[in-house]
Amino acid sequence: MKFAATLALAAAMFALATPASAQFAKPEDAVKYRQSALFVMAQHFGRIGAMANGRAPYDAKAAVDNAEVVAEMAKLPWAGFTANTDGLSQKAKADIWKEQAKFKEHNEKLVGDTGRLLAAAKTNNLDNLKTAFSQTAATCKACHDNFRNQ
Repeated sequence: MKFAATLALAAAMFALATPASAQFAKPEDAVKYRQSALFVMAQHFGRIGAMANGRAPYDAKAAVDNAEVVAEMAKLPWAGFTANTDGLSQKAKADIWKEQAKFKEHNEKLVGDTGRLLAAAKTNNLDNLKTAFSQTAATCKACHDNFRNQ
């Protein structure tokens, strides 16, 4: 929990210090930043998924710990999707920059869903976790379907 609070504070201070386009020395740094944030989020989300899908034993504390990381990391990658990074990643579709409002909606939905995932993890109820995990996974998939080259 302390790690998540520290991470959130660092991210907030970083985000407030400069506009998104000025946060990165090079466009490649923005791509690396967003990919790294999404990678960390996916690793922790996968641990929750293993519990929700019965591939790992349910551990309430581990579920909360991982959900805290997922919820915080879900807030971070979006600053790395700057206009000067269009075309630098094989994974990002050009539609991200053509449909900014739709992309932002997906971003906001993911942040909301990961917050609900954390709340569900804190109930210490596997069924609640499964429901929240499924909803969050569907949100991830919808964004990937629209904005990520597979």
